[in-house]
Amino acid sequence: MNQSVIKALKLLDLFTEEDQELTLKEISYRANMPKPTAYRLLSALESCNFLHKTKETEHDSRYRLGLKLLELGQIVSDQLELRGIALPFMEELAHEINEVIHLVIVNQNEATYIEKVESTRALRLYTRIGKSTPLYMGSGPKLLLAFLDEKRKEKILDREELHFLGDHEPTDRKSLLEELEKIREAGYSYSIGEQDADTTGISYPIYDHRGYVVAALTVSGLSSHFEGDNLSYIKASTERTAQDISEKLGYRGRGFVR
Repeated sequence: MNQSVIKALKLLDLFTEEDQELTLKEISYRANMPKPTAYRLLSALESCNFLHKTKETEHDSRYRLGLKLLELGQIVSDQLELRGIALPFMEELAHEINEVIHLVIVNQNEATYIEKVESTRALRLYTRIGKSTPLYMGSGPKLLLAFLDEKRKEKILDREELHFLGDHEPTDRKSLLEELEKIREAGYSYSIGEQDADTTGISYPIYDHRGYVVAALTVSGLSSHFEGDNLSYIKASTERTAQDISEKLGYRGRGFVR
């Protein structure tokens, strides 16, 4: 564990509602570290916009929290709002089709499951809130990857060798890109056995007020449940629920972006 990073982040905790601005001397004293060390860590935080230097003199400097923290805080706030809005709709959908419902978002270069509603079936899928998976694995992650802008998509796909769980052979990148394009055109994603054997996942996009895809609404269950008329019913119910959540988030698009 990088001790310098930990020490730098702990300096942020020194700022409070009462002490919104602190001098280098005050920070050094409260953190119990030499001024040169404190200055080095503060400079690193300032360069990343976590801190803003408000004044510098020959003998001291003054700092306050930077706008990067506001930006990150807004992301967390948006996620909490998304979960709160989506959960009642997810519970209603789970009651209607009796399959596991997930809410999935992009988190850095992975897909993270931020909400889950169980089915009443005896067989349960091993998923949990907070679980992260590659963005190319499973219907929800792949849907999110498909709707990312091209530069970010390329950057993610260039980072590592692609392989599915239990399969260490590289996947065909060209085929994956073609599949992502088909997902964009169809407006939903469908996968079989990519995260758990004998399971199927279907995902539809959730849009925010700006028209951006901010999450995937995913239904997962045994593949034997996703056949014939029941498959059509699950798809229609999931798409309708994704649209209802999007409208609650302020999406007023005319139809859904494909």
